[in-house]
This record gives sequence, structure tokens and C-alpha cells, in this order.
Amino acid sequence: MTDHPHSMHADNPGGGTHITQGKKAPRAVIGLEIHCQMTSLKSKLFCPCKADYRGMSPNTNVCPICMGLPGSMPRLNREAVCNGLVIAMALNCSIPEHIAFFRKNYFYPDLPKNFQITQLNLHGDVSIGGSGDMQIDGKKIRIRRIQLEEDPGRMIYEGPSARNRISLVDYNRAGTSLVEIVTEPDFEGPRQVRNFLQMLSGVVENLGVCDPALEGAMRADANVSLEGGNRVEIKNINSFHDLEKAVIFEIARQEAQYSRGLEILQETRHWDASRRITIQARLKEEDMDYRYLPEADIPWVVMDADTLETLQGKMPESVTDKRSRYEKKYNIPPQVAGVLSSEKAYSQMFEAACTDANAKELANIITTDLMGMLGAHGVGNGDGDNGGSSATTEKQGTPEEIPTPIAPGDLRLLADAVASGRMARNSARQVLHEMLKTGKGFEDVASGSSLSKMSDESELGEIILHVIKEEKDVVLQAASNPNAVNYLVGKVMQKTRGRADPQVTMSLLRQKISES
Repeated sequence: MTDHPHSMHADNPGGGTHITQGKKAPRAVIGLEIHCQMTSLKSKLFCPCKADYRGMSPNTNVCPICMGLPGSMPRLNREAVCNGLVIAMALNCSIPEHIAFFRKNYFYPDLPKNFQITQLNLHGDVSIGGSGDMQIDGKKIRIRRIQLEEDPGRMIYEGPSARNRISLVDYNRAGTSLVEIVTEPDFEGPRQVRNFLQMLSGVVENLGVCDPALEGAMRADANVSLEGGNRVEIKNINSFHDLEKAVIFEIARQEAQYSRGLEILQETRHWDASRRITIQARLKEEDMDYRYLPEADIPWVVMDADTLETLQGKMPESVTDKRSRYEKKYNIPPQVAGVLSSEKAYSQMFEAACTDANAKELANIITTDLMGMLGAHGVGNGDGDNGGSSATTEKQGTPEEIPTPIAPGDLRLLADAVASGRMARNSARQVLHEMLKTGKGFEDVASGSSLSKMSDESELGEIILHVIKEEKDVVLQAASNPNAVNYLVGKVMQKTRGRADPQVTMSLLRQKISES
């Protein structure tokens, strides 16, 4: 879309931005256009073809409607409209009295109809969601609108080099349901952009309408300009990490242009991930270039109050409310609560396994140990095809993707053992790793590996005496240096492979040192 409020100078509406050399560059203005596929649907937006096209042979998930063949008639997917409304409600957007669809006319090989059925507020507010907002980093990011539209196909490029490359097109994705979320240019920096996208991915996942972990399911373009100057849209971005890097580069490029007195063109640029630069793709079109026409084959849809009330009643607990509940009810640190609440599958696992007594330990086990082990496993690395302009999420994996899933009951037993002091954190980490590796339950792994916490004073006393004999110099310092005692505790931990009870070990160490 091209309705960025700082797209051109008032004094120079038709050309580039003319800058006086030597002046300090104005602040950067950043907005986003985010596309979320409705992966929970069974069929495409206007036809009965499957919404889940992934893994299919190219061009097998198509029909006359999504290919735009003469005589075919689109039929609007009711569930897609309901999902769009749920997203709009979650982002505090205004809901119009009725919605309408338009044809966005342009030619590109991945668009079989030569137009895209989408929404635009040409006749009042007729997009699925109007103005809204979302809080991030203590700042309100305004949502300009949310529109429901169909996804184009996917271009595939093959060949050993750019010169010998051929272009292929797969229409399996064409016609799947998208919501495009257009923000106001409220972002203060690239890092805030990335944080916003990660939070938004948590919101749509929590609603159950989109699985951001799927390749191409969540994609974003960035609009970057210097305040008062022409807007540059950045496409072809593969991840939220790359999007952040692309915005950083583009701001630096425009500031360099400004300082040299060169004009900044209104254009579309692509992100070259290998060279980490943006490159010009084409001069940016205006809305009038797309020749929007009302879609005559799809009647306007009235948003009746009963449907809206029903959808509102089915809304799940928001990520923000869930995070607040974890902090207040279970006294979980804000950072841990934030990670846990934003990952739907993990928060479901937490809810199924937590008690008032083990909640803090369970949260740490899930967010630190479990997610870390899956990340090292390469589960859910967030990479994938770009399918045009995309920004996929960077996840550590979800319980559904774990090779040997852990039952909530086993996680509860593991957290209980740590919370009650029967097992040290290091030992618990080893048990968790073995449970992941073998698929065995907690009792089988824990009983078979002797990883329970060692607190028997006679057994520990013998180990402590060995440490005292080996570390005589350190023992001499222990009377006046607390760090020396901690060092000795660490040595005992090494010999017991983390099983020694730290409090019992400290007490016995002080006793043995005073006696020696």
C-alpha cells in the first residue's frame, strides 16, 4: 500500500526529496505492513481448495475460481471473515458496519487473475478492521487498518547463477486467506520493529488463527523515510532478524543520501541478505496505478451485532493479561513471564503442569532448559522460503515438534522435585535431557540415574574431607574470604555432579574447616 503520511514533500508532490547539503538528517520514520496467513482455515478465501498447501506438488491445489478462469464465481469464506474480526478485536480496532472487497489490478506472474481481491477504504471504513493500537516497549503503536485479502502464488527461482536462473511459479498458495495489518509510522527504531513483530506473532498464535512457525505464514514489509521525505518500501525479507537489519541499513543509506544533498526516491527496494544491503526493485506505485474497482461478484457483508458478541465471548485470554497473571499469581519474573505467555504451546504446557508450589521452577524449566534444548536441536529455526516478501518468526520449537514429547504430568513431577529440594537444578536439567532423548517418563529416568539431591551428612562429609585435603591453600583463605568458601562448594558440586545440597554442603564445609 502507498498511504504513508510522509510519502512526499508538500512543496514537491511529484518528484524526489530535494535536500540541502550539510544539514543534520531528520529522524527516521518507520511503518510496517504485516501479512498473516490464516493457517487454521480448511479452505481458501474464495474457493474450496485446501488452505494448507504446504508439501503438495506444484500447481495441484488449484481450481477454476482461484485461477480466475472465465465463468468462475468466488464465494467468501465465512470463517475467514470471523478470524479477521477476531484479530481486529485483539488489536483494539474499530469494526465497520459492513465490509467490501475491491480488485487491485496489476500484472505479475504469481497472480493468476491479473488482479488481487483485497480491501481498501475507498467508500468509508469498509476494511475488516479500522484504527486500533498495540502497546510495545511502553509505547502505543497505532494500527491504521486491517484488511482481508487473498495471497498470490509463489515464485521459485532455480539455476546455478543469476545469468542462468529460470523462474517458475507455483499457484498452490494463490487464493489463501491473508490479513494485512498496516501500522502508522510510529516506530522509534529497528529494534522496536522486531519486538513488535514478535509480540504480534504471539497475539495471532494465541488467538488460534495463525501459526507463525510455518514458512511464509507471517511476512512483513517495512516503510522507511526521513521525516518529511519520500517513503521507501523494503521487501523480500526472510525473518524478523533480517527485517531489523534491513531497516538499520536503509536508515543509514537515506541519511548518507541526505548528507550528500542527493534526492531520496520513492521506490521499492529488496533486501539482499547475502550482501546485507537494500537494492532498488522499481519506483513505487501510487494507489491510482492499481485502478481499484469494486468486486462485483462479492456482495457487501453486514457485521451483525450477534456475531460480533459471540466472537468477543470466545476470545481467549490475551497475551498481556496472561503475562500479568503469571507475574501476580505465581510471582514469576517479568522476563520469564513474557517469554512463557507469548508462546501458546508452551504456555498450555505450563498451565497443564503447574501448581502454586512449583510454578516458578516449572516456568524456568520450560523457558530456559526446554526451549534451550530444542533450540540446540534446531527445532523451529524460523528460516524458510520468502515467497515474495516475508518475515518468519524465530521460534525455539513447540511441543508438537518435539521428537519425543514430554507429558505435562512428567514435567509437573520434575518441577515438584526441584521446588521441594529433592533434586538440584543441574540434575533436573540432565533428567529433562534424558526424557527428551529417550521418551521415558520422569520416574523411569530419575530412579535409574540416581540424580536425586544428595543431602546425607555422612556421605557428603566424606566428599568434603577429600576436597579440604586437595585444596589446603584455599581452606586457609576461607576464614576471611567468602569467595574461597564458594569455590570449595563448587568443588564439592563437581565431585557429586551437581547432586550435593548447596545449603547442607555450605554448613558442613564451615564446620569441617573450623575443626581442621
